[in-house]
Amino acid sequence: QVQLVESGGGSVQSGGSLRLSCAASGHTSSSVCMAWFRQAPGKQREGLAGLDTFGRTNYADSVKGRFTISKDNAKSTLYLQMNRLKPEDTAIYYCAANTAYDYCSGSIRTYSYNTWGQGTQVTVSS
Repeated sequence: QVQLVESGGGSVQSGGSLRLSCAASGHTSSSVCMAWFRQAPGKQREGLAGLDTFGRTNYADSVKGRFTISKDNAKSTLYLQMNRLKPEDTAIYYCAANTAYDYCSGSIRTYSYNTWGQGTQVTVSS
């Protein structure tokens, strides 16, 4: 089983940038499927960005062009570079993983993942 720990959250003004990290331990082969999600108060968890087996990216429309997902397999770490942040990006950000698949589709659906980190808070002020 894989364990996930997010870091890099914080407070930033509108237009600023943050980079989130998700360190994976345990089952950390390159075949682990991983993605980023967020959940704002009173809202459902929203898929943001995923990676498929070939490194192709999949983004939600709300973050496309502003956020970039990447993965360092040597460090077993997933990243989310967030630029041009907006107040509506304020949420708890989670990384997610699933080791059960032979192929990662880049899904950003919550049901595609069975392991979640504890989350990191991102607050964007206007």
